[in-house]
Amino acid sequence: MRRSDREVVDKDEIADFIGTQQIIRVGFADGGEVYIVPVNYGFDISDGNFVFYFHGAKAGRKYELAKKSPDVGFEIDGGYQLMPSETACGYSAHFKSVIGSGRLDLIEDNNEKIHALGRIMAQVSGRADWEFSGQMLSETAVFRLEVRSLTCKAK
Repeated sequence: MRRSDREVVDKDEIADFIGTQQIIRVGFADGGEVYIVPVNYGFDISDGNFVFYFHGAKAGRKYELAKKSPDVGFEIDGGYQLMPSETACGYSAHFKSVIGSGRLDLIEDNNEKIHALGRIMAQVSGRADWEFSGQMLSETAVFRLEVRSLTCKAK
């Protein structure tokens, strides 16, 4: 990170920020193109490492790329507040962002799917006591993104 004075290294502070946001953008390499998809997410911290979960259909570009090119980049941002100035180059903004890379896996085990979907629903709804039918589990692709590297920056 070029501006080390803006780097956030405290994992609790990073987790608190991630816990307040709703969208993670996942970037895939796709034959010379970059495909970025915004998705709702949930997360855990396992052995000091972040693990993100999101879901989708068992078809389509995201699903196929997850199987074909599971090494991905991701980004979460929030807290944006414009800081106006009298000059164009004086404008700036307050923000916080997390950027990183990791590897995607499709979760097949129903107990793991229930856990992951519960984490997603807790993130978006604030409730963790959801039930998921067998049909929902069989029809839904659930993705686990194990983070390899992550940086957080704030201004």
